Amino acid sequence: MEKNKIAVSVVIPNWNGKGYLEPCLDSLRKQSFRNFEIIVVDNGSKDESIRLIETKYPEVRLIKLKTNEGFCRAVNRGIHISKAPYVLLLNNDTYAEKDFVKEMFLGIRKKKKCFSCQAKMMQMANKELMDDGGNFYSALGWAFAVGKGKPEKWYEKESEIFSSCAGAAIYRKSILKKIGLFDETHFAYLEDLDLGYRAKIYGYHNWFLPRARVYHVGSGTTGARYNSFKVRYSARNNLYLLHKNMPWWQMIWNLPFLLCGFAVKGAFFQKKGFGKEYRQGLKEGISLCRSRKNVKYRKGNFKNYLNIQIELWKNIKKSVFR
Repeated sequence: MEKNKIAVSVVIPNWNGKGYLEPCLDSLRKQSFRNFEIIVVDNGSKDESIRLIETKYPEVRLIKLKTNEGFCRAVNRGIHISKAPYVLLLNNDTYAEKDFVKEMFLGIRKKKKCFSCQAKMMQMANKELMDDGGNFYSALGWAFAVGKGKPEKWYEKESEIFSSCAGAAIYRKSILKKIGLFDETHFAYLEDLDLGYRAKIYGYHNWFLPRARVYHVGSGTTGARYNSFKVRYSARNNLYLLHKNMPWWQMIWNLPFLLCGFAVKGAFFQKKGFGKEYRQGLKEGISLCRSRKNVKYRKGNFKNYLNIQIELWKNIKKSVFR
């Protein structure tokens, strides 16, 4: 690393998050590693977020969007203006321990063919429990976070994961330039899984770093764990993710599992009172796939696809019995 060159760009998307921003930015001021910049991308907040940043945190580079353009476009704007070779995305409703940035930076630098690394995310309300230890995807079409709700002490070992949760993840900017940034069609939800999936098609890896620790409020911006917006967009984006990243022959291999998985999800959300939203999301996903037939991020060789397929089959057990 060249002398005086910024090592890490921390990008924080924000939308009406004034109540969360202060502890988040305060935790970054206390970091043991100082060679980083902070970029906050505000998605047209109507609260006092911008005023707070401008008056109390002059070191922050602030991008002000006029309207809520979604998570993907916001972080992409931050990535575009970032000065460092590594981009660290962080949710506004997090609090980072003092060695967080250092562990993320050192962790990704030492791993070969590594595209991204995710921190250990723990629940803010109960700091002994996990919030997210890495994202996985299965042949059932189910995305899931490792360890959610389980004792954080069970997750002390570095491990390879399917994808990094963008709530606290660091990425190699050189690889982002090669494979593309976050797909803004997603708007929100599963965009980080899509990006990690795309990296695997190119032959890169994603890792979980347990020594990089953050505490996460969870659903700090959108509300409860399940809500109409989240259920609809997650269903929509799940179909879009499959459309982009699975070749037709792989889709046929997984079709029985996918049909079963979507049926079970439908029954689950029907019981939760979100059946209509889930079906609407699938309908929108089908329309989206039809309108974007040529959107394919398939540059990997057959070996990469085969490795992914084996992982998708293995993850069926993890997704059912997690």
